[in-house]
Amino acid sequence: MKIQVINGPNLNLLGKREPETYGKLSFEEFFEKLKVRFPDVELFYYQSNVEGDLINKLHEIGFTFDGVILNAGAYTHTSVAIHDAIAAITTPVIEVHISNVYAREEFRHKSLITSKCLGLITGFGMEGYAMAIQHLLIINQ
Repeated sequence: MKIQVINGPNLNLLGKREPETYGKLSFEEFFEKLKVRFPDVELFYYQSNVEGDLINKLHEIGFTFDGVILNAGAYTHTSVAIHDAIAAITTPVIEVHISNVYAREEFRHKSLITSKCLGLITGFGMEGYAMAIQHLLIINQ
């Protein structure tokens, strides 16, 4: 099973950025722990602060992978283009957010991508990525 994790803008700063909200662990450190927890899954990680790069990655893997876990960061609330890219591919996408977006600023309460995703996991910290992997394992049995 092949799963691509895609993180959007500012998530390269995890471990440094607002540790009270996002924790003190970098995503790279957490990703290594995910690979140990799920040894039978081929996990791949990609991060970009550029909207077009995220779309290109979705197009690149969107017909050959078993799942995508996408944290589009702030693009969640602004990107019709990422919405359209998810709609165009056949690989199921699970939307993940580290913080509870509904406990934050009101503009974060609206996601433009959720309607094209298999599901949404929000507010469980980085554990949300593991929850998404577990669900993809279940649906791909």
